[in-house]
Amino acid sequence: MAAAKKKAAAKTKYTKEQYMYWYESMMLQRKFEEKAGQLYGQQKIRGFCHLYIGQEACASGAVSALEKDDKYITSYRDHGQPLALGTSPGAVMAELFGKATGTTKGKGGSMHIFDKEVNFVGGHGIVGAQIPLGAGIAFAEKYKETGNVCICYMGDGAVRQGAFHEAFNLAMTWKLPVIFVVENNGYAMGTAVARSSNISELYELGESYDIPSEPVDAMDVEAVHESVSRAAARARKGDGPTYLEFKTYRFRGHSMSDPQKYRTKEEVAEWKMRDPIELVKSRILKNNVATEEELKEIDAKIKDQVAEAVKFAEESPFPDASEAFKDIYVQEDYPFVME
Repeated sequence: MAAAKKKAAAKTKYTKEQYMYWYESMMLQRKFEEKAGQLYGQQKIRGFCHLYIGQEACASGAVSALEKDDKYITSYRDHGQPLALGTSPGAVMAELFGKATGTTKGKGGSMHIFDKEVNFVGGHGIVGAQIPLGAGIAFAEKYKETGNVCICYMGDGAVRQGAFHEAFNLAMTWKLPVIFVVENNGYAMGTAVARSSNISELYELGESYDIPSEPVDAMDVEAVHESVSRAAARARKGDGPTYLEFKTYRFRGHSMSDPQKYRTKEEVAEWKMRDPIELVKSRILKNNVATEEELKEIDAKIKDQVAEAVKFAEESPFPDASEAFKDIYVQEDYPFVME
């Protein structure tokens, strides 16, 4: 048995700790969002809700590749990154419920999760608006000589925005320590990439700014980890930004209200054959990194975490009306705030 384990260990690229983090992190995102989808159907979660199911490797592979003080910013499909970074599932769920104990005190909801403690600089609701903000965060890190990197996520629809091109131009001109990531799930809101642009290989857009750019199989958490590791090393050396096209796929619609008429069930089923969680689970078991029982223990732990998060959210209070004008302006006596 010892010889078998030794032989198996030689086949794996990473430690058991690394593989187990990936499995647990992605499974937490999956089970959390499956539950969120159910609760949305029960109208306990309202407003907009964009699930990350199928794209979990995009978050977990990046978190494992970056360092503690690096910064993260993304669009409004924003539950995955904070969960992968260690934000309390209860706080995220409470925010979805609009409760005062949420990550933004119930004021942001699904599209605006923030957590300063883990350097998650938020989900942003305006398409592409987070791209120049990501470049700005990287500028601040460079100016302060922290050695930190900012990773800036966007959806494939955002690359048509002018802010995308302005940010890319400045980021490369000033050699900012930013990793731009387009999570290309193929459809933006519901229009296939090939129908919206002559350039369907989105990483090629970065090449026009001389930004090192590459496509990444983002259903494979190892490929994500490796591409982000290379990009971070480049940024820390002072060589500037990298642009990564994460080729991924969302198993649910753009939002909870999406009827998904633009794609076939057969296409979705085909992509599910490359489920990022099943891929890493298969490697763990095939190479004897961990046993089926160990993975079942993680599954049970996550089931309890999600149940506790729901209980916390349901029992938490809604924000008091007095909170309406708080946390809007830094200057507390800002003259245009009415009493």
